[in-house]
Amino acid sequence: MKVVLQRVKEASVTVDNQVVGQIENGYVALVGVTHEDTEEDVNYLVNKTINLRIFEDENQKMNLSLKDVGGSVLSISQFTLYGDARKGRRPNFMKAAKPDVAENLYEQYNQKLRAEGINVQTGQFGATMNVSLTNNGPVTMILESGIE
Repeated sequence: MKVVLQRVKEASVTVDNQVVGQIENGYVALVGVTHEDTEEDVNYLVNKTINLRIFEDENQKMNLSLKDVGGSVLSISQFTLYGDARKGRRPNFMKAAKPDVAENLYEQYNQKLRAEGINVQTGQFGATMNVSLTNNGPVTMILESGIE
């Protein structure tokens, strides 16, 4: 499982010209699921998402976590994180989990963040979405489960 975190001042997601999710101060989390992912991967990435210290403290040092700053998450399902573009000009997505499996683990990720007290807004799984954001920093981190 992969999560790309972008630290943002604000962000929103639109589906069919309707804003379906919007946050201030926190992360846009692009969430990708592959075939081998399990609830253990979700738990690992939820822990990283809420406790990773990449928000600035009073000394402008990245010392604070999402929980420390009371931040929110705009979570977007993103199967293209498992696109393979090494051969040819058209990526293949064979490493991306099937939609039913991916949606279940994506929803678990969001629910577990909420259970930790995080305000989570989402896009719409499987829809074409327009995501708008104002990067803060910019700070972007790629989190992956299953890597030692």
